[in-house]
Amino acid sequence: MKENRQKKPNVVLIMVDQLRYDCLGINGHPIVSTPNLNMMASQGFNFHHAYSAVPTCIPSRAALMTGLNQKNHGRVGYEDNIPWQYEKTIAKEFTELGYQTEAVGKMHVYPERQRMGFEHVTLHDGYLHESRKYYKPHGSQFEQTDDYLSWLREKKGTDADLIDDGMDCNSWVARPWMYEEALHPTNWVITKSLDFLKRRDPTQPFFLKMSFTRPHAPLNPPEYYFDMYMARKDSFPEIKVGEWAKKNGNDSPYDTTALKGQYSQEEMNRFRAGYYGSITHIDHQIGRFLTAMTEHQLDQNTIILFISDHGDQLGEHHLFRKAYPYQGSIHIPCILYDPGHLLNGQIKDIYEIVELRDIYPTLIDLAAGQKVADIDGISVKNSIYQQEFTTRNYLHGEHSFGEDSSQYILTKEYKYIWFSVRNEEQLFYLVEDPDECVNLADEPAHQEILSYLRNQLIKELRNREEGFVKNGQLVPLNKTKPTLDFIKNI
Repeated sequence: MKENRQKKPNVVLIMVDQLRYDCLGINGHPIVSTPNLNMMASQGFNFHHAYSAVPTCIPSRAALMTGLNQKNHGRVGYEDNIPWQYEKTIAKEFTELGYQTEAVGKMHVYPERQRMGFEHVTLHDGYLHESRKYYKPHGSQFEQTDDYLSWLREKKGTDADLIDDGMDCNSWVARPWMYEEALHPTNWVITKSLDFLKRRDPTQPFFLKMSFTRPHAPLNPPEYYFDMYMARKDSFPEIKVGEWAKKNGNDSPYDTTALKGQYSQEEMNRFRAGYYGSITHIDHQIGRFLTAMTEHQLDQNTIILFISDHGDQLGEHHLFRKAYPYQGSIHIPCILYDPGHLLNGQIKDIYEIVELRDIYPTLIDLAAGQKVADIDGISVKNSIYQQEFTTRNYLHGEHSFGEDSSQYILTKEYKYIWFSVRNEEQLFYLVEDPDECVNLADEPAHQEILSYLRNQLIKELRNREEGFVKNGQLVPLNKTKPTLDFIKNI
């Protein structure tokens, strides 16, 4: 064991899809059970101000993989079929440092089998509408690209498919998983990761990225996890709706994949039982992985980081899914777990503003003691040793999203939002109003901070190709683009 401590540490990056910051027990949720993540946070380092600047799958994963902000990775909304061509990625960096690099689960890149610097990828992106189109070229169609689906058909027959239970990948409709628990995609990520532990090169450190497709819909956890929350539905927390948001309840009354709307209490109970159950299921499977790490005698020389790509509105303000500038979409859990105490950090609760772009330089710094040049992310290594400000005063985020396209400036105290098509502004004082129920944008007492944050946004957007700023002022657009032109032209 002493020899293992002298090697570069192994690094495990655990990524989940669409998990809110406040849906972990240790982060204050009154219902959701997350014993393993609670342990990792309490014995490790819990980042309380971690965010996804562009809160949907593709742009958030671009930030994590490249260490770039959205202006430089070019993805400011959700758009499929745009090639991923980046000179530097976290996987390339670890590979060049002599690590054996492995990815299991979701990548959500294009082409679908692009490895992004990993030596090997075992892929399950979940149900992606683009890859499910039967007219797509053979090599990019889901039946050729999805390793989980091939595995499932080996177990259940050639007719088995991801959609046999009728659940949609963007729906609030929920039900229990239709097959044995061991065949669930969440279990599969751990099963394949354990296979990697068995077949890895024992002479080299490894970088393993495990990426779950849940708690993103389909909301179909195994029956045990669905039932445990349906049994407690009467104790579910209130769904907060601000006065400014009540109009959203009039939209999409019969849409199973709604972005906005108001639904019955019974439907929302099933919705949240499926979401909460998916979280606890992931937590228990992480416990399975931690046990295996100990059995392989790897726990004392491994650094583990847990992160989500973005959150979920979960019905708040009558909004569903993500892509909005509100806390439900952008505020994410981030936990650094160091069971072998390799880091010996002193500050357990970190309150600096960090973003997905910071994961790349942080893990390289922690594992190899090296700085990464020519990226936008900032290593937060020093934060675990001393309570000093090392990252940023504010975060600029955005999302191209039709009429709801938004730009925002976030500090620890305030959030300023500009809807760039509707030309509307919002201001929230997060210290007293963490649920963003009271819009202060028109309040005379808050015009000074509103003007200051608006000017920060103007600085961020001044040279953007869309033309958001003219003569030093924000200018609304008729529509926004999800991908910047320079990425499409590479």
